[in-house]
Amino acid sequence: MKHRIQEYLKYIDGILQENKNGQEKDAGYWDQEIVKHLEQIRFFQHERLVHLIVFSLVAVCTVMSILFYVAYEKIILLPLILMLFVLLVPYCMHYYLLENSVQKMYDQYDQMQAKKKEYFQVKK
Repeated sequence: MKHRIQEYLKYIDGILQENKNGQEKDAGYWDQEIVKHLEQIRFFQHERLVHLIVFSLVAVCTVMSILFYVAYEKIILLPLILMLFVLLVPYCMHYYLLENSVQKMYDQYDQMQAKKKEYFQVKK
């Protein structure tokens, strides 16, 4: 998924950059690209939601395991806590990638709309 989202972001940035280099495209072209872009945003939003749920569950399980360990001092819980931390870190990194990428896609969408007509854009 990481490779797919990074490649897609580069693809859209390339399309937006082409237009800056004097290769003007008509409104119909941008309408088609916007429809495709919105579909990709939906795919990645769904992926982001699924990973948020999984990330949250792993985090809750990690905290519960730590609390059980503190309360009952059972050594057997330490491997479980360690395994949950090993899962938690990559999930956190992946969710971070998804969240930031979808936010970038929103900016790209605004830029695509602005190619057709006057449109809202966040000033950076």
